[in-house]
Amino acid sequence: MTSKVRKKKRDNMKGMSVKSGDKRPTDKGAGMTAKGVAKYRRRNPGSKLQTAVTEKRPTSKARRERRKSFCARSAGQMKKFPKAAKDPNSRLRQARRRWKC
Repeated sequence: MTSKVRKKKRDNMKGMSVKSGDKRPTDKGAGMTAKGVAKYRRRNPGSKLQTAVTEKRPTSKARRERRKSFCARSAGQMKKFPKAAKDPNSRLRQARRRWKC
């Protein structure tokens, strides 16, 4: 990834905060709210970002597969960021709990 692409990627999340209601606080399970996802998709036309799959047994195969994929990716983040993995209140751990990983 070039530095120009990285900078653009960072700018897409600029202004997204817990205070503005775009992200959940860690005690509420971290992750983005529906409002935050809508805001992100407006800024990035063609984006397919969706909210978390939080039901115990997703009815559709697509939602089951999304959860499985997220859990696999976030497991990799747990290895990469051991400090966050040890802290039960980190955004990573809280998001994994919300997704029921």
